[in-house]
Amino acid sequence: MSKRKHKNNNFNSVYQTAIVDIFTKNPYQYFNYKQIASKLDVHGKEERKIIAKTLELLLTSNMLVRGNRGKYKLNPIHVEADSSNIITGRLNMKQTGKAYLIVDGGEMDDVFISANNTAHALNGDLVKVHLFPARRGKRPEGRVIEILERHKINFVGTIKIAKNISFFIPDDISMPMDVLIPNENLHNAKNGQKVVIRITEWHENALNPFGEVIQILGYPGDNEVEMLSILIDQTFYNTFSDEVEKEAAAIPVQIPEKELLSRRDFRQTFTITIDPADAKDFDDAISLKTLDNNLYEIGIHIADVSYYIKPNTLIDKEAYNRATSVYLVDRTIPMLPEKLSNGICSLSPHEDKLCFSAVFVLDEKGKVHKQWFGKTVINSDRRFNYEEVQEIIETKKGDYAEEILLFDKIAKALRKERFEKGSINFHSEEVKFILNEQAKPIGVYVKENTDSHQLIEDFMLLANRKVAEFVGKQPANKEAKAFVYRIHDQPLEEKINKFNEFIQKLGYTLQLNTRKHLVDSMNALFETIEGKGEQNLIEQLAIRTMQRAVYSTQNIGHYGLAFKHYTHFTSPIRRYPDLMVHRLLERYLDGKPSVNMEELIVKCKHSTEMEQRATEAERNSIKYKQAEYLVDKIGHTFDGLISGVSKWGIWVELKESKCEGMVSVKTLTDDFYYIDEDNYRYIGQHSGKIIRLGDNVRVKVKKVDLAKKQIDFQFVTDYQS
Repeated sequence: MSKRKHKNNNFNSVYQTAIVDIFTKNPYQYFNYKQIASKLDVHGKEERKIIAKTLELLLTSNMLVRGNRGKYKLNPIHVEADSSNIITGRLNMKQTGKAYLIVDGGEMDDVFISANNTAHALNGDLVKVHLFPARRGKRPEGRVIEILERHKINFVGTIKIAKNISFFIPDDISMPMDVLIPNENLHNAKNGQKVVIRITEWHENALNPFGEVIQILGYPGDNEVEMLSILIDQTFYNTFSDEVEKEAAAIPVQIPEKELLSRRDFRQTFTITIDPADAKDFDDAISLKTLDNNLYEIGIHIADVSYYIKPNTLIDKEAYNRATSVYLVDRTIPMLPEKLSNGICSLSPHEDKLCFSAVFVLDEKGKVHKQWFGKTVINSDRRFNYEEVQEIIETKKGDYAEEILLFDKIAKALRKERFEKGSINFHSEEVKFILNEQAKPIGVYVKENTDSHQLIEDFMLLANRKVAEFVGKQPANKEAKAFVYRIHDQPLEEKINKFNEFIQKLGYTLQLNTRKHLVDSMNALFETIEGKGEQNLIEQLAIRTMQRAVYSTQNIGHYGLAFKHYTHFTSPIRRYPDLMVHRLLERYLDGKPSVNMEELIVKCKHSTEMEQRATEAERNSIKYKQAEYLVDKIGHTFDGLISGVSKWGIWVELKESKCEGMVSVKTLTDDFYYIDEDNYRYIGQHSGKIIRLGDNVRVKVKKVDLAKKQIDFQFVTDYQS
């Protein structure tokens, strides 16, 4: 007996080493004794019993932890020891449940996370991920080991009521599972209604979480319900609390005489605002004064929101939480209460208004000879819209034509200099809807970017750049002051190469050897494709190739604009970072020391995230209105352009309305088509017909799903390449 026992102990030690090795290589995976035996190629009954006992021994020693149904996995305390393989980032989750970890800074490729390795993390969550051993030629892969921060805690979707338990179907297709709602947690929600829920619990091994209804929005298809759903889904709300409104109501409208006397007075200087025809808030104005020696004083006057909103007030905290105004198709959700945004802060004509200004002495070539920053008071002579100014530029006639033409001349000189120094001339189309009284879309058009738009843009760019330079360009013997910059990192080499490969297949190319050659060739590309069928497609892909612009305390410059220093100073009514910049600039003009850097870092990250949420809400409102525009046009045919290909089908954008939908590959009945992803096309197996990106097509509206904001098209005839 003693000999047999000794033999088993040797067996145990051999197996123990091999078993620990298996769990170490698969630190987040559960195995039972049969699976371990299979991996060790052990099939004998006695040996499998030894493996089972060894697993229990490792459990007792805290090397393993037990899961359900006799399964074990490596104790997390042994996983954390190797911190070199632990990274953090945000999850980009797909409808299938798989996800990609987006790592800040672009220092590595996105990490693939399979659906069974997400550990109850959801789209947008900040997570900690353990990287699996790298495999040559393969994308990095890993497993979520900790959820550091939830992107959302409330979710919008539709209730489906069943006998014992109900189901919440999320609007967000990136949430790949339904939420179970016990009927006692419905709180009067009816079957089919849109609701807001919060997740209450999610058991470790359960596929679906449990939740409860916290707000009933109404029935799908109602415009108010749908727009509110889009807002809440991105954590925005269309009203302010009673406490915030009460604080706003108490702010005096009358400007104290003492305050007026303390400011540089521009009330007798020619000043105008130029905004969209339907704008309600005017946060910037420009002034003009002719000086001697062919010089001109141009003031960029920005609403002095910081005078009215003091730090840590209720309004300030609410503005920080929102961080931005949100522009849906049919409404604006302001960052500030209406009394401020459309009232006392708005630079309405013929009223004294407080501003924070950047004032420059320039010549006609746009060269800056002097600059001044400080608090001012203005009284605007005229409110213009873009169409009125554009008509004056084109006809050389109209109110204040001489002044506007001079503004235009100097703006064009500034623009010319910017492009000569390497600014990229990005183009993007902005879709606008004509709505009836019920907010239903009855027409769609693309907003033009005319000289009048660019006139204002060029002066705002000047102010933003010069303010950032003033703070950021410190003497060598002085410590840099903490500040909020708007930065834009250079594109990843892999993305630029991929974009270049794509356009080469369409007959174009970029020069990639230097930044100057890249920028020059990209700007030349934009000029070449203007008016061609592939224009919008290439422009959109070019924008996606670039990194996102973000708010940061670390100044790395703005790649797209080719500015070494850049910030956002010009829109404090609708962007919280601009309000932060105003406060910082005033502080530094007064000679005060730098503020705490760590506090600014947190605020920059929050502002960037909220900006991205606002962008997503705006996109979703456009998608909904596009679907709504076509919902009564089932069976109608339209000219379109192939805007994308995927394994599910071919994306088509309608030329006139810019509505985008998909032609399912299943509807292509004239041949068997297979996808050639590298060349962005489908190929008919028998006929050799090619369906490629940028092709002109005619499609019929087959189906519109308003709830999912999805449009299905069908080619009118068998595809002809």
